[in-house]
Amino acid sequence: MNIDELIDIALKEDIGDGDHSSLSCIPKEAKGKAKLLVKQEGILAGVEIALKVFKAVDPNLKIEIILSDGHKVKYGDIAFYVEGSSQSILMGERLALNFMQRMSGIATHTYELVSIVGELPCKLLDTRKTSPGLREIEKLAVKIGGGYNHRFGLYDMIMIKDNHIDYAGGIDLAIAKTKEYLKREGKSLKIEVEARNLDEVKQILTAGPVDRIMLDNFNYSDLRQAVKLIGEKSETEASGGITKETLRAYAECGVNYISVGALTHQINSLDLSLKAI
Repeated sequence: MNIDELIDIALKEDIGDGDHSSLSCIPKEAKGKAKLLVKQEGILAGVEIALKVFKAVDPNLKIEIILSDGHKVKYGDIAFYVEGSSQSILMGERLALNFMQRMSGIATHTYELVSIVGELPCKLLDTRKTSPGLREIEKLAVKIGGGYNHRFGLYDMIMIKDNHIDYAGGIDLAIAKTKEYLKREGKSLKIEVEARNLDEVKQILTAGPVDRIMLDNFNYSDLRQAVKLIGEKSETEASGGITKETLRAYAECGVNYISVGALTHQINSLDLSLKAI
């Protein structure tokens, strides 16, 4: 689902057969102006999406952008002004805020974790742990916050995880069958394989090569050893139970990537408000 389709569905969900609160007490010809007020420190995200919302409601609305996506913001900052039909502004208000508050929360959390990794060459990845239907905007928010997107869905990368390995009959069979499948189907998708311990790392290296090895729930000692074993044969990714408190130590183990599901599924929305002026 692209963003325009998402906005169309969300507006239909919210407006239904009409914004009767506005229609009942505000004249059709009434004009107004409002500002997007920041009420909490963080990273702003979703400005471009909010603009799309207001334009979908009423192409005649005029919007003046003051702060764009990715800006560091603080209490009292104004992100943009919207001007035109008062009814139209009110119809778009909640949806624009819903997108921006969630996206800004994700961008803020991502920025905080990226700052912890700091100068290390390790990149922070999101996962598929996103809200159904909102994956595109949530992954966009991760990028605005300085993170990187992992695969978007099941279709754009091969990821052989523990259940795939168990169902396939083992690591060697899973990798062999995957390579046969890609050749047969004429696809050139990258292959990532999950390892649950050092022995599985060795099995993957024997059965490979593969593009990336995910080191799942490894402790620091085993992770460093795994990175040394793998060397330049494959990219490395640490995952599983990594928190804000342990993130730096995992990055210092030398992995290329760390994936953190909490970037999109355990966040607090940033406090924003649309105020009439």
